[in-house]
Formats: sequence, C-alpha cells, structure tokens
Amino acid sequence: MRVGLVLLVLSGTGCEEPTTGKPITARFTDHFERSTLGDQYFDTGGHWQIRSGELRVRGARNHPLWLVRRLPRNVAIELMARSSSPDGDIKVEVFGDGRSYATEDSYTASSYVVIFGGWRNSLSVIARMNEHGDDRKVRRSPRVEPGRRYRFRIERRGKKLTWLLDGERMLELDDPAPLEGEGHQYFAFNDWEAELAFDDLVIEPLGP
Repeated sequence: MRVGLVLLVLSGTGCEEPTTGKPITARFTDHFERSTLGDQYFDTGGHWQIRSGELRVRGARNHPLWLVRRLPRNVAIELMARSSSPDGDIKVEVFGDGRSYATEDSYTASSYVVIFGGWRNSLSVIARMNEHGDDRKVRRSPRVEPGRRYRFRIERRGKKLTWLLDGERMLELDDPAPLEGEGHQYFAFNDWEAELAFDDLVIEPLGP
C-alpha cells in the first residue's frame, strides 16, 4: 500500500514536520519486506532501519518512528515485537501527534504510551502521555524474555484502551477525556536504549 506523501528527511539536530497522512479506513498492513522505510513513516532521528524483514532499532532515546497515516477513532492495532536486551523495554505510542520526540532526557508524549518490561524489565504500563505519571496503569509480570517474539494487540473502543499480549489481557485504561482529534491521531514505534525488532503491523478500524 503506497501513499503519495513527501519523504521527509532530518536536517542537523532537528526534524522537519511530516505531511499530514491519509486516514486509515480499511485494514492496513506492513510486513517490512523491503530495504527502506519508505514514505509512510516519519523518522524523528532514532536511526530506524529495516533489516531481514523486520523494523530494527537500538538506542533511539525516545525518537519515535511515526506512521504517517491517521488512526480511526476506534481501532485495533496488532504487531510482533521482540527485545534482544535483558532490559526488555518494548515501547509503542498510540494516538499521538505524529511528530513529537524527546529533546532532552525527560519526554512527555503526545499519546498513550504502552511499555512492556520498562524500567530494567520491572514494570509494564499504559500511560496517558506521561509514562512516569501517577495515573498510569501498571503491572510487574510477566517480564520480557530476550529474543522471544510477542504479539501485541491494542484496542480502543470509546473511552477504553485495552492491551493484550499473546492473546492475554495485560492492562486497560479508562480515560474520561480520551486523546482524539487534532494532535492525537497517529501511531509510533518507540525505544529508549534496548535493541528491538518489530514486524507484522496490522491496523483495523473497529465499529462505533
């Protein structure tokens, strides 16, 4: 699937803002069977690459790779992910602004942040913008097994965000003021220091 968008490049230490992408109105898939990211993604400086049919990254330090397609209001997002690091720390963002990235060590996202095995593989969370916030949803198990491939499924229906891991419910977040509309329409892969690989991205609109 191709989108007629301009491929944006990094300049110096900053990033040009991406062109607004078309909305996802039907099933979208990406299996990363190519050599370059292409024009459907905006790399904010994390040195994201495609190798051996996977999206790879290491040490992005909260410079996400944004998908330049707008998410439906109610949506299911599936992907495969693995960490080669004992620290785990698999991270994605949902309903962000499509361009934000860290400019210093601290980073407040524009999105919901889903983290499996963060904080040296000690916590998994769903957070509303601030992954260190008191309102985040947290659990301490399971922990990431280095080299194991995991299937993520993240759904939003109405005000509820649900995260399933290999078909089992991990966490839910009920948000009385859901992130939506301008500034909250995009999905991103993210990373701090871990060596991560992602594959088999599927995004599907859900009914109202």
